[in-house]
Amino acid sequence: MSIQNLNTRDPFADAQKGNDDDIQDGLIHIRIQQRNGRKTLTTVQGLSQEYDLKKIVRACKKEFACNGTVVEHQEYGEVLQLQGDQRENICQWLTKVGLAKADQLKVHGF
Repeated sequence: MSIQNLNTRDPFADAQKGNDDDIQDGLIHIRIQQRNGRKTLTTVQGLSQEYDLKKIVRACKKEFACNGTVVEHQEYGEVLQLQGDQRENICQWLTKVGLAKADQLKVHGF
């Protein structure tokens, strides 16, 4: 008898492609928006449609200890929203996980 839930599982195995050349087809834009007072919102736009954005948001929420969601924008399509200033965190995380290369990330608002 084997225990199935102790096997290691990569949550992004279905999101990663075979070769490194086509990780991401375009630029990923990471922006910050001011809310009330000191509150900010980080938006990530331009991720490939092949990725499951809800899984990415779930992993980011756990990694950065913040809340987040996927919203549908009429001009940009599906956009990730994370609470707080997560620009540096999301850049490092996307390259660490292998969803994008460093030259494909465009950070706005410095």
